[in-house]
Amino acid sequence: MSSTSSLSLPILNENESTEIVPFATGLSQQFDGTDKTCRLVTLGCKVNQYETQLVYETLQKNGFREARDGENADLCVVNTCTVTHTGDSKSRQVIRQLARKNPGTRTLVMGCYATRDPQELTELPGVFEVVTDKRELPDILQRHGIHDMPNGISQFEGRRRAYVKVQDGCILKCTYCIIPQVRPGLQSRSPQDIEDEVRRLIDNGYLEIVITGVHVGHYGVDTTRGKSGKPPFRLWHLFEKLDKIPGNWRMRLSSIEAVEVNDDFISAAANCEHLCPQFHPALQSGSETVLRRMRRRYSIARFLEKLEKMRERLEHPAFTTDVIVGFPGETDEEFEETLQSCRDARFMKVHVFPYSVRKGTKAAEFAKQLPPPVIKERVARLGELERELAMEFYRERIGQTSQVLVERESQRRPGWLQGTDERYVPVELPGKKSDIGSFLQAEGVEAFRDHLSAIQSGQHHD
Repeated sequence: MSSTSSLSLPILNENESTEIVPFATGLSQQFDGTDKTCRLVTLGCKVNQYETQLVYETLQKNGFREARDGENADLCVVNTCTVTHTGDSKSRQVIRQLARKNPGTRTLVMGCYATRDPQELTELPGVFEVVTDKRELPDILQRHGIHDMPNGISQFEGRRRAYVKVQDGCILKCTYCIIPQVRPGLQSRSPQDIEDEVRRLIDNGYLEIVITGVHVGHYGVDTTRGKSGKPPFRLWHLFEKLDKIPGNWRMRLSSIEAVEVNDDFISAAANCEHLCPQFHPALQSGSETVLRRMRRRYSIARFLEKLEKMRERLEHPAFTTDVIVGFPGETDEEFEETLQSCRDARFMKVHVFPYSVRKGTKAAEFAKQLPPPVIKERVARLGELERELAMEFYRERIGQTSQVLVERESQRRPGWLQGTDERYVPVELPGKKSDIGSFLQAEGVEAFRDHLSAIQSGQHHD
C-alpha cells in the first residue's frame, strides 16, 4: 500500500547504523551560506506527496536547492507512511540510507508513522526533529530558521499532473485502518484557497489536477455543518466551482466513498466540463459478512446501485477500486463473493492489497488470521480477474475518441508515446517527443492486457 517517491533520490521499488546527530537549536546556525542543499523522500499516498511538495517550496523560498547526484545534502526530509508494517519498514530504511549517504546531514521526519511512533523514529541516525502533528509544521520550521510556508503549491516536481490536497483527517472506524488514529478529526481548506492554488498550477502548465485528501468525500463537513450557520459546501460544490476555471485542463477525483455519491454529486459530475469520468469508490471487500467485520458503511447491493446511477448519467465512466484480500476469517465462499462483486461492478482497475496486521486496529485482535500462502493465492486470483476486467474496458474504447495526457516515450515501441486518458486508461500512440506534456486526441484501435493502443484522431489505421 506504500509507494515511495523522491525529489532527489531514485524511486524505490514498491514491492546500518551511524551516529545520531545531536538536536540542533537552529538550522539557520548550521546553514549560514546561501547554497543550502536538501533531499526529500516521500512514502505513501497522494496526500503525503502533496505535503512534501509544500515543504519543498518552503525550503526553496528559504534558499535551499536540491542536492545533486553524489552531493551531500545539508537537510533531509522524510515523509513517512504507516498504513502497513511495510510502510514503517521502508520509512526506517530510507532514514538510515539518507544518514549513510549524506554524512552529517540532519533529517526531519514527518508523516503518519511520525505521528504514531515518534520515539522510535527519534532514535534513528541523523534525526533531529520528528513532526507528530503536521499542523505544527510551520512553527517547527520557523523555530529552525525556515520561514514563510506558502498557502499552497505552485508546481509538482517531476510530474505531469499535480495533486491538490483539499482536506485532512478521517472520522470513520474501519477495523483494519490506523489512519483515523494518526490523522484524526476533519479539516477542510477554504474553497478560495483551493481555487487560487488550482489556477496557479494551471497557469504553470499543469494540464491535470487531482483533487485529493485523506477522506475527500467529507470535504466541507467540518466547516458547514451543525451550528456553523454557513450554507452547505460539499465536494460537489467544490468541483462545480473549480469547473468554472477556463482553459484546456482537466480535474480528477482521487477517491470517493460510494455512500457519499448522492444525486447532487452525480448531477454535478454530469455537468462538469473539466471533471474526468473516472471515479474510485473503495469496495475493500465484495462480501457482505466481511464488510460488516470491516465496519464498512454500505451493502454490496447499494454499492452497485450507486455505480449504475452514475453510468446512467455519465458517458461511459470508468470505475477503479481498492480491495483487501485475506481479511481475518475470510472464507473461500466470502472470497468468491468478492470476485463476483468485482465482476458485477465491472471495475476497470482493482488495486489489490493483501491484508496485513496493523497493531492498534480492531482487526489485529480478530481470531482466524489467514496464513500467508492462502492470501497470496487469492491475491493472484483477483489480480488475474482485474486484468480480464481491464481488457474488457479497453475493448469498449476501441473506435472511441479520448483525450490523452502524454507523459513519456514508450519503452517498447520506438516513435510511440505513453500517456493516460480521462478515464485513467493507459494509452500508447505514435507521436513526437515534443508532444510530451500535452493533450492528444486519440482513437483506440487495439486492446492489450496492460494498455490501449491508439492512433491520433484523424489519422488512418491500416
